[in-house]
Amino acid sequence: MADLFPPLSATDIFDFVNLSTKLVDVDGAILRMRAPLSELREKILQFRHSVESSLAALQNGLRQRAEASSAREVLELLLDTFHVVSKVEKLIKELPSVPTDWSNGDVTSTENTSLSNGTSLQHAENDTSLRETQSMLLERIASEMNRLKFYMTHAQNFPFIENMEKRIQSASLLLDASLGHCFVDGLEHRDANVIYNCLRAYAAIDNTTGAEEIFRTTIVSPLIQKIIPHGSSQTVGGEADDLGKDYQQLMQCIEKDCKFLLEISSTANSGLHVFDFLANSILKDVLLSIQKGKPGAFSPGRPTEFLKNYRAWVSWLFLKVKLALLLFNYVIFCVYEVYHLGHKYHFRFQEIAEALDNALTADSLTLVRHPHSNQGSSRDLTLKQSHMLLESLRSCWREDVLILSSSDKFLRLSLQLLSRYSTWLSSGLDNRKMARTGSNPGTDWAISAVPEDFIYVMHDIDYLVTELEGDYLGHVLQLFGSCPIEVLDLVKHSILQGGKLLKDLVPRIMNTMTESLVEKSVEDLRHLKGITATYRMTNKPLPVRHSPYVSGVLRLLKAFLEGEGATTYLSTEARKELLLRAAEEITGRYYELAADLVNVARKTESSLQRIRQGAQRRAGASSDVSDHGVSDTDKICMQLFLDIQEYGRNLVDLGVKAADIPAYCSLWQCVAPPDMQTAINF
Repeated sequence: MADLFPPLSATDIFDFVNLSTKLVDVDGAILRMRAPLSELREKILQFRHSVESSLAALQNGLRQRAEASSAREVLELLLDTFHVVSKVEKLIKELPSVPTDWSNGDVTSTENTSLSNGTSLQHAENDTSLRETQSMLLERIASEMNRLKFYMTHAQNFPFIENMEKRIQSASLLLDASLGHCFVDGLEHRDANVIYNCLRAYAAIDNTTGAEEIFRTTIVSPLIQKIIPHGSSQTVGGEADDLGKDYQQLMQCIEKDCKFLLEISSTANSGLHVFDFLANSILKDVLLSIQKGKPGAFSPGRPTEFLKNYRAWVSWLFLKVKLALLLFNYVIFCVYEVYHLGHKYHFRFQEIAEALDNALTADSLTLVRHPHSNQGSSRDLTLKQSHMLLESLRSCWREDVLILSSSDKFLRLSLQLLSRYSTWLSSGLDNRKMARTGSNPGTDWAISAVPEDFIYVMHDIDYLVTELEGDYLGHVLQLFGSCPIEVLDLVKHSILQGGKLLKDLVPRIMNTMTESLVEKSVEDLRHLKGITATYRMTNKPLPVRHSPYVSGVLRLLKAFLEGEGATTYLSTEARKELLLRAAEEITGRYYELAADLVNVARKTESSLQRIRQGAQRRAGASSDVSDHGVSDTDKICMQLFLDIQEYGRNLVDLGVKAADIPAYCSLWQCVAPPDMQTAINF
């Protein structure tokens, strides 16, 4: 900074102060400079105005040019439209000169009388030639009408076009009528060239529906009516609704009378791929005839007959109709119709779902009576609710029920059944825990259930999970075998997820069963309170044997684990887990009650001792007078010690090492004599 701004000397400061005194005639210099600058500004402003005027004129010229160009385009469009309309009208006027109905006998009597046997063939050939000529003319008119439609789209809202609308509509109606007569004539004579030209004409005017409907009403419908007549006299039900033989006749009819048009419309590079006579004419009329002539064939109220006819329909569509034409549209139609018919099958879904729902709305668990065994087997389901779930799941995929085209709906129904069963179990366990009844029908089963009932629930869950992950999953994947691997993975994942819902309930059921056993077992521990009454101020000697209640604490648990239900339906691991949980819970309760009893006894003993000593001091007795016997608290602790020794032996008999239970170690430390605190032995 010092280099950039050096310090000023005294001379510099003096020159700066005197600078103003050296400025001479500054105002005059300013006036001399202002004149040329003002002149330059005026010239610049004039040039700017000139440029802006030129630019405005140029833009105005360009706008007028664009408007003229647009007007010219509109005029050319209107002229082209007028010329096309005139051309179409002229061509349509030429149509009557071509006798389209010669083949139907509309020939003058003079010409007919002049025909002889030798000239009949020549006139037939002329008839074919004239028919073909007319079809070619109609195709040309249709092409012009297509062009006219393009012009109309780009010239809307013009009065000139609005004035010609009636002429255009009249020409369009005449074209449709003439084209329809020519197409019918070609179909009746099976003239391939005429049909081809007519179809190209229909495609040009974008009226494929008209050609398909004409073919349906003219050719297809009368043929189908002979095979499947429909009227007020038709019977409904029984063998009259069987479609097996009808499909065979329909196949023969299509091969004989309809295949020629399908072959024409499927000609390569013909541009006739827009037509779908197979779906929109043939199969559409077949389905309509079945619905009118045999309404009971696809009645969802008769599932067995429905499925039989439905499969015959699918088989006919995919196997018997071996016309490899218009494949894409044909498949689209088949999928749509199969879905449409399969959608009626929802009554079967309701039947399957209601069977399970009726079983789950019972207020209690119902055991299944197995026909081959009075006692049941670990290889069978034990509860009616579980049995109905498995039957419902299997019903979804039975051959006499499943519709492959609706397999996604059956899969969804299967998952809904699993979810319904899982929710039923979960709601019941929640109600038992909250002591809540009557919340939802069928959810009170767990409140009245005994511990043995939960054995059946656990067994059935294990059985169902094994079935879902094994044979059931394999059978479903086999039915989906033709699907991509991504679909198979999704199906497998969804079924396994349904099994996981059931497996997640096992710990809750184990806890509920354990809590129920513990609550019943600790009822015998209420006799602990009697120990205090037995030894408090009774001068009884030290106890030498355990109390009678001890033998009953684990009796219920032992009987439960050795019972038929647990040994038959619970695995060894489940019984061990249940035993250890219950033993820990019961021992914890035992410790809480015993510790509380000892603490109260010691506090009471201390209070009595203070009262006794105060009475002795007031009486002037010697302070060394005391009770040299064993205190009541020691007797109580000895009794508890003898009791927990017996309790420990009972645990060992059940297969549980008492020293491994923390609560038992704490209980031992609480009541054992001082010389036995270090080691636990019985």
